[in-house]
Amino acid sequence: MISTSIFPGRYTQGAGALDTLGAEVARFGQNAYVICDPFVMDTLLSKFKAPLEKAVQAKIVRFAGECSDEEIDRLSTEARESGCDVIVGVGGGKTLDTAKAVAYSLKVPIAVVPTVASTDAPCSALAVIYTQEGAFKRYLLLPANPNLVLVDTQVVAAAPVRFLISGMGDALATWFEAESCRKGYRGNMTGNLGSMTAYALARLCYDTLIEYGVLAKSACENKAVVPALERVVEANTLLSGLGFESGGLAAAHAIHNGLTVLEQTHAYYHGEKVAIGTLASLFLTDQEPELVDEVYSFCEDVGLPTTLAEIGLGEASDVELMKAAEAACAEGETIHNEPIPVTPLRVFWALKAADAEGRRRMGF
Repeated sequence: MISTSIFPGRYTQGAGALDTLGAEVARFGQNAYVICDPFVMDTLLSKFKAPLEKAVQAKIVRFAGECSDEEIDRLSTEARESGCDVIVGVGGGKTLDTAKAVAYSLKVPIAVVPTVASTDAPCSALAVIYTQEGAFKRYLLLPANPNLVLVDTQVVAAAPVRFLISGMGDALATWFEAESCRKGYRGNMTGNLGSMTAYALARLCYDTLIEYGVLAKSACENKAVVPALERVVEANTLLSGLGFESGGLAAAHAIHNGLTVLEQTHAYYHGEKVAIGTLASLFLTDQEPELVDEVYSFCEDVGLPTTLAEIGLGEASDVELMKAAEAACAEGETIHNEPIPVTPLRVFWALKAADAEGRRRMGF
């Protein structure tokens, strides 16, 4: 049996890290094509444009908002015409995934600069492709991880706290999914088994969230960069990224993907839907009541959803939930990495049970 772990080439994190972007990008090229999400273009560009352009030539463009094949093709054409030798993505998860896909299309290095700690997308050799309407379409597996991941925690702390909370929801799934893959001898995102390093990092991710999540949320609400925030940003970004990619995915993310077929969920963040997927997976995989209580308590304490109503599905019919369950169990989905038999009906029941427990704890 062969195990494989993959990592980004360089990870830089801390308050003021954005000031070093130009020097860091110059390690990989001198002509940068910089893809920025609309928020970055409108509010953050002035913070890094001058030091970036002092170090490299830079063509800065606006991301249209969805990591779709159409947007990737549009930006790839423009980037190729610019003659760039390095791609830079600055913004949220979909911006970064798009930038990674564009860099892959052009076969040039990629630097990613997450401005929120809302997903584990930055570190991965993976892009999640959606339709233009926002429904999950497929995973694009890339041959290498980003050359550079740069996280300015002062920028992260200035963003709405909901992004950090969503990142905790995404990271919460990491250990559960990696553990399922470990127990079932299932492959990680490379197709090989995970390593003990990957499984240990996945567990560290979970433990960090449980210990520091509430403190990090409070700090972010007050735009304060303190060690607790740094720890959770690292858990959301680096530990979760390494844990899912080198440990493996299972039910939680597959259920997220299934939920995206219901239009009512499109206004909610990735990590919020992953949190519901994680809660459902606890019932699907028969976890101990003490662990179920710990996870629900964590979600309640940091403000992650624990009911279907909190991701827009309060009025969803059983037919709609079964549609989501069927999509979660599609051929090739990561839910089949669970070391137990999985069917759409079992996923449907797990969603219903997770929602019922969330409502019970709320007193409904």
